Amino acid sequence: MTEDRDIRLRRLGIRSWRRGTREVDLVLGRFWDEAGQALDASELDLYEDLLCENDQDLYAWFSGQAEPPDRFICLIARINAHGTASA
Repeated sequence: MTEDRDIRLRRLGIRSWRRGTREVDLVLGRFWDEAGQALDASELDLYEDLLCENDQDLYAWFSGQAEPPDRFICLIARINAHGTASA
């Protein structure tokens, strides 16, 4: 059974805001609220994979303390650019 897009978007929105650490909640939650709905199906798949990563790694990638895996580089850059533009 395939998940309806609207249900998937709501689920990913909740997962973006309820990560575990407030810093990552703010980064991902704000990105999701302002840009997440515009992601296409393949971008949603990648974003969902990103949400499976632990918060310590995500924070290190967002803050530039560590290099993200190659498959996440463009998405991390997009999230960071979005956060900088909206700050």
